This record gives sequence, C-alpha cells and structure tokens, in this order.
Amino acid sequence: MTGELGGVSGPIRHALVTVRQWFDSDYFPEGAQAVRERPDRFEFRRCLPFLFIHLGCIGLIWAGWSWTAVAVAAALYWVRMFAITAFYHRYFSHRTFSTSRWGQFAFAALGNTAVQRGALWWAAVHRHHHKHADTEHDVHSPGMKGFAWAHIGWMTSSRNFPTNYDVIRDLAKFPELVFLNRFDLVVPALYAAALYGVGELLRVAAPGLDTSGAQLVVWGFFVSTVVLLHGTLFINSMAHVFGGRRFHTRDDSRNNFLLAVITLGEGWHNNHHRFMGAARQGFYWWEFDPTWYALKALSWTGLIWDLKPVPQSVYVDAESQRRRARAA
Repeated sequence: MTGELGGVSGPIRHALVTVRQWFDSDYFPEGAQAVRERPDRFEFRRCLPFLFIHLGCIGLIWAGWSWTAVAVAAALYWVRMFAITAFYHRYFSHRTFSTSRWGQFAFAALGNTAVQRGALWWAAVHRHHHKHADTEHDVHSPGMKGFAWAHIGWMTSSRNFPTNYDVIRDLAKFPELVFLNRFDLVVPALYAAALYGVGELLRVAAPGLDTSGAQLVVWGFFVSTVVLLHGTLFINSMAHVFGGRRFHTRDDSRNNFLLAVITLGEGWHNNHHRFMGAARQGFYWWEFDPTWYALKALSWTGLIWDLKPVPQSVYVDAESQRRRARAA
C-alpha cells in the first residue's frame, strides 16, 4: 500500500491519506502499527470531523427551530445515547449480555448513528482503557494528561485512530461488524439523509409541524450529535475527577449522579471500574441506571439474554469498605 502514494509530496500526501481515511478508517499506507507508535500530539487534520459537526450547529441561524425539531433532537439524543451505553459499551466492550448475530449487527449500526466511529474501534479503545486506567498508557486519563486531553484531545492524535483488532478478536471474526467499523461514515450519512427526507415529507404532508428537511438535519444530526458526543466524553474526563468513590480501585474512577442522568447510567463509573462485567452500573436500586432498566425490558422480548449480574462478593466488598470508612 505504501507505493500507492510514493510519488506524492508530503503535505499533499497527508491530505490525500486523511481524506481517504474519512471513508476507509482501516487505510494506513505505512501500516496501523507504525501509526500507533507515533508520539501523542494534537493534529489539526484529525480535528476536522469534530469541527464539521460543531460548525454544523451554526445552521440553526438559517434553519430556525420548531418544537418538532427540538423534540426530534431530544428523542434521538436519548435513543443514540442508549445505543452507546447499552451496546457499544456494555455489549461490545464488556460482553455483559448476549444477543444473536443479527442483533449485534443491528445494535452496531444503531450505535454508529451517534457518529462515535465503529463499534469495534470503540470497544478496542475502551478495553485498553480498563487495562491501563489512569496510568501513562491510558489514552484519556485526566490525571496523566490533563482534563482537556482526556475529554477530547486524545481523539485528535492519529496514533489513537487505528482499530487494534488484536484486542477484539471475539468481534473481529464477524465481517459485517468489520465492514461497519471500517466504513464508519456510511451509517451516519444514511442517518442524516433519512432525517432530511423525513423533514421534507413533514414539510409537505404536515405543515402545521413547522419543520423541514434542513431543520431536522441541523437539530437531529448536528445539535443532537454534538451534545451526545460531549455527554459520552464526560465519562472519560469528569468521571475520573468529580464524584464519590465507594470502592478503592487502582484508578481515579468516580460515581457521579449528574453524569448518570446525562448518560443513562454511565455515571456510576467507580462501580463499573470495580466490576466491569455486570450489565448494570447502578449496583443498588437507588442508583439511577436507565440503560439497565431498558436492557432488562429488552431481555423480556428475547432480543437479548444472559444479563450478567453484580457478584455478591462486590456487595460484600462495598459493605466492608463502608464499615472501614465509618471506623476511620
């Protein structure tokens, strides 16, 4: 693959590689491993996708707003946040429940509408995070590299761009998942096109809703996606800085109720780092975890099954640490 661009000058070559990687995220002329060995640094070209979705929100000036568009944006935020928390995280990253091959493909596609790349890349990065949490090898530790880098800076470094298929061999054996992961702009493009089509249909068929294709794209794609992205990234940053620590884990993970509300239960991050193999992250009934409630409901339909529980030993550990804290 190196010879494809061998006669092209440096800046132009980098531009061409970047553009091609937007459409084929497994394209690395020098090899994926060579890219992963680069130094960690901010790279403007890797910022362009983030700039695009943020700048897209400016379209509000021309598209305007309607209660219909706001409702669509809010609904799609919650649906896609659930796709990230339940499927990208609890299923693909940790395999905390089971589903069919068709089910996991559908869940991967649904998660892909959140524009957080493919499920396999997401799972590979997250498994690496748990293995090296809050150490020098963690790609997004606020304690090691600062809050801003942990929040979004790490995603601007090309060394974090390749998917490490070695750590997700259980998922990489499915070619349909690899396809979604490799061509991770296909689903978001279809999602945006569908929003435009529905908006235009409503403009003609239901003018009383006061919406349009452009308006639904701005609200349902750009605004909803930007809020969703930062809501998810707050788990990398804020959930390792602000909150309580029920368990004395080897990292800086925290439990944070506000983040649990924003992310449908992911805010119980210290719980999760104590035991990542459970389908629920709110270990107690009073810990708000809508993703767990929805997964439980889905299990009644037969679409998913074998939801893994929190082991009794974890609750014993929690009680033991609570007693020691009181004694101190």
